Amino acid sequence: MRLRLSPEACASGGGQEIELDEADRIGGGFHAGRHRLPLRVYYEDTDAGGVVYHASYLRFFERGRSEALRLLGVDQMELLRDEGLLFVVRRIEIDYLTPGRLDDLLHVETAVLRVGGASLEMLQEARRGESTLARARVICVGVDRSGRASRLPLSLRSKIFAGFPALTDEPDPS
Repeated sequence: MRLRLSPEACASGGGQEIELDEADRIGGGFHAGRHRLPLRVYYEDTDAGGVVYHASYLRFFERGRSEALRLLGVDQMELLRDEGLLFVVRRIEIDYLTPGRLDDLLHVETAVLRVGGASLEMLQEARRGESTLARARVICVGVDRSGRASRLPLSLRSKIFAGFPALTDEPDPS
């Protein structure tokens, strides 16, 4: 993965644009301040009628969040080992808008809306072309090994702000 600051991103008020090597494309990429992950709907994701089962969107959105962090250089196992921090979903609200179907090519788009002391609030959409199939508002909290909320390290906050330039807050150094 190579990071580069593009003139287009600077002119539009955006931030870093991430250019992907062939090997990195499995994790999607960043575009216009959002992470975008392509995925195919498989038989295992559907009900007997070939429609995406509602709980499959939870897995799709989890993949989107995980790949966004991975492309920002956040290794979640390393975060647990070195900082004793892991993410848990505290709240998720999903609106199912139109059905996805077997063999559809979808994109999961992830945007960070807010970074709190110990939390991230995200908006995620599962899209087929221009059509939004499901939309979720997700709050993830960083917790320590005992399950207590724990402040997000400044290094992690900085990576999130670099990847999602629409965030207006500056990383809190305290």
